[in-house]
Amino acid sequence: MGSAYVPGLKVTASTVLHLERRLPLKGEVVVNAGDPVRWDQVVAHTHLPGSVEMVNVAARLGLEPAEVPECMLKTRGQHVAKGEGLARNKGFFGFFKATLQAPLSGTLESVSGVSGQVVLRGPAVPVQVHAYVDGVIERVIPEEGVVVRTHGAHLQGIFGIGGETAGEVVLATGDPARQMQVSDLQDEHAGKVVVGGALVTRQVLDRAVEIGVRALVVGGIHDQDLRDFLGYDLGVAITGSEDKGLTLVLTEGFGPIPMARRTFELLAVNAGRRASVSGATQIRAGVIRPEILIPHLDEPEPQALEDHQVGEGFVPGAWVRVIREPHFGRLARVVALPVEPAEIPTGARARVAEIELVDGPRWIVPRANLELIEE
Repeated sequence: MGSAYVPGLKVTASTVLHLERRLPLKGEVVVNAGDPVRWDQVVAHTHLPGSVEMVNVAARLGLEPAEVPECMLKTRGQHVAKGEGLARNKGFFGFFKATLQAPLSGTLESVSGVSGQVVLRGPAVPVQVHAYVDGVIERVIPEEGVVVRTHGAHLQGIFGIGGETAGEVVLATGDPARQMQVSDLQDEHAGKVVVGGALVTRQVLDRAVEIGVRALVVGGIHDQDLRDFLGYDLGVAITGSEDKGLTLVLTEGFGPIPMARRTFELLAVNAGRRASVSGATQIRAGVIRPEILIPHLDEPEPQALEDHQVGEGFVPGAWVRVIREPHFGRLARVVALPVEPAEIPTGARARVAEIELVDGPRWIVPRANLELIEE
């Protein structure tokens, strides 16, 4: 019988990463294969077509639709500035002429003698793609983007908000189970990736924005605090585009959940290094996890894992996280995997695992209540 498990979080001290950085549509790549890049370096750019606005010239100037083309002051493809004359009627015996001004700056894209409307397209919107992480350009995708290769620590969270950013890792507390306080944030945390403990509150988030903290990494948050901070309910959409001046990564979930000690210790040993952080999260099809990438370019690149070590899933000795009560959020090691289904407290029979919690006790739990942590 094949094994089944929840896709796991990555919490690894050393790995090789290949990050694809693509434009939303074809453009120009401005780096070459083999080039070293910084996280904030532009690697490709393009322009998105501007917004379109329909202008009913016939109605605005009291014209028949067929008269509109000959009353235009601009021709197709010509640029027009906001407030500039776009069309003018013939008036009454050459008098009382009225001029229609352009409602926005852009390009005259089309003129219709059937509907009497014209189409104005606003200025193109420049789009830049950054490297996101310090590394080397491994491959160029012509007119589309690049693949950045780097190596170092890679940690994934449960949930996050905010876009891509980077900063030096600093610890605001030495205790992963301690609730973060407003007083933990100091002016010197501006521009940094700050690691907290078990819980962050709305007041702490506001203080972080005030100081200019780049990112906060904590165990959990109350959903009401997150809703108050954002000003709206996130629903089920993908996150990462929130413009709050701060990226937030929750490593454990919602509520006062201590940060897993293994996660906290990995962040602690990387204090002082620059981390690239993304809060983008999608929990439906095509799962996207918030992440923290900490390049170790001053160290040798780790060797690739042997084939038998990759994709083993649940095996004795594997690290897992409990994702149901009564041990929600706790880390454990898999001790044994009984072959036969066992009866669980609900009376149902399910495939189970024997696990050993970090602080010692052993428990039998359904495998569906465990999440594999990839090392």
